[in-house]
Formats: sequence, structure tokens, C-alpha cells
Amino acid sequence: MNFSVLMSVYAKDHPAWVAQAFDSLLTNSVLPQEIVVVVDGPIPSVLQETLSQYSQKYPIIRLYPLEKNSGLGAALAHGIQKCSQEWVARMDADDVALPDRFEKQLAFLQTHPDTAVVGGQIQEVDSETLQPVAVRTVPQTNAEIKHFLRMRCPFNHMTVMFKKSAVLESGNYQPFHLMEDYYLWARMAAKGYLMANVPDIVLNARVDAAMYWRRGGWKYFKSNFAMSQKLRELGLISWPTQLYSGLVRFCVQVLMPNSVRSLFYRKALR
Repeated sequence: MNFSVLMSVYAKDHPAWVAQAFDSLLTNSVLPQEIVVVVDGPIPSVLQETLSQYSQKYPIIRLYPLEKNSGLGAALAHGIQKCSQEWVARMDADDVALPDRFEKQLAFLQTHPDTAVVGGQIQEVDSETLQPVAVRTVPQTNAEIKHFLRMRCPFNHMTVMFKKSAVLESGNYQPFHLMEDYYLWARMAAKGYLMANVPDIVLNARVDAAMYWRRGGWKYFKSNFAMSQKLRELGLISWPTQLYSGLVRFCVQVLMPNSVRSLFYRKALR
């Protein structure tokens, strides 16, 4: 099965980590037909040099620069339009795909051809040492995913493979602070698309203390509450569920100190 890989790179991405991400894709047991890289606005010269070196050496890497930084949702929406294949695999610029990631996901799709989105489990690793920190597991079956989606995002975004046509029919990625993917899965679920996650760990995802800081504060809480409003409008949750979700998130994201929130995310939500 042919597929494209979709990545977005921006000014704060670490050149060495981007190189590691490329290497993990280029040495996978199944190679993509293309790696579409949206360069989201101006980037430092050292990062540009890394991208240029790889794209010159490996013609399947195709760069699509944007004049200004538009955010992840807009960058991915633009990138999907550049993907030539019906199946598109997401990849973040600072993560490392395991050698058999695509082999496992494609094997699943061959036996479940009606699936529109398939993700997988991730091993969270220290951003510098790559030592394991935690495993983030997500539900596997369509029914479990749609139940889980009522309260939390049911996919590890950097692991998903999806049908381009299904994503476009659902409105593509749209700007939504830190939740561009969650909003997309909700719209796809409302349309009845089948979704799944393979049980295997398919990727090492870098994490650091800043990740937990970003998942707290008023801005993140307001974004979460806006997401629950969208879920209710799509008919995926009820008023009581929205209010319960809002209360829990307010306690965790606003009232809870960052040090405690970090422990909560690592232990309770993994």
C-alpha cells in the first residue's frame, strides 16, 4: 500500500532531532512514497541546512515553505493538499519512529480495509537522553475510541495514518490551540468513520517538563472547554458530561501546581 508521510517543521525545532526523525523514516522496514515537510514560516539557517541536505540526498523528501508561521493546524491542512497518496502517515519533527512502525500499521489496514484512521501506542522518552519515561496507551477498537473521545483525545497524533479523502470530507485540520487533531477526530467520529489503534508501541516521543507546563493554565483550560463545546455540538456528549469534563479539567489545569500536574499526567493518564 502506497502512502505519504506528513510533517511540519518550525523555527524552534532542533536540527539534530529533525535529522533523527528523518533517519527513522528512511530506515523503516516499509518506506513511504514521499515525505511531505511543511516549513511553517522562517527558520534558522542551521535548520534550513539540515532540511536542504536531506531533501537533496533523498528526493522523496519534499519541502513546502510557508511565508509566515501559521500554526500546526494550518500547516498540516496545507500539507495534506500536497500529499499525492490516499493514505497519509503523520510524524512529528522531534520523534523517532520504530523500525517496523509502518509495517505493523499497514498489516492492520490490510485486514481492516474500512478503517479511516489507525494510530498506535507510544513510548515517551527523555528529550535529551532518550531514556524511557512512560508509555502512553490509547484505546484500540472503534467503540472504545469513540467512548474515550468523550473526555480525552483517543490518538497519539504523531502515530496516526489516515485516509486523505476522509480527512478532507471532514473539513481537514483546522486551527484549535493544541487540539487540532482532537477536533479532527471528533468531526470524523460524528461522520461515522471507523477508527482504530494497533496495540504495539510504534514510536518514541520526546517529552520534557515544558510539555506539562503547556498543558496547564487558563489558555489551555479555555481551549479544552471550547473542545467540549464542539463535542456537544457534534452530538458526541451531553450537557452533564460537558460540565463534568469542565470541572475536572479546571481542577487539573488551573488549580493544580505544575509539579503535581506533571506527576498526574505521568502516572494517572498513562
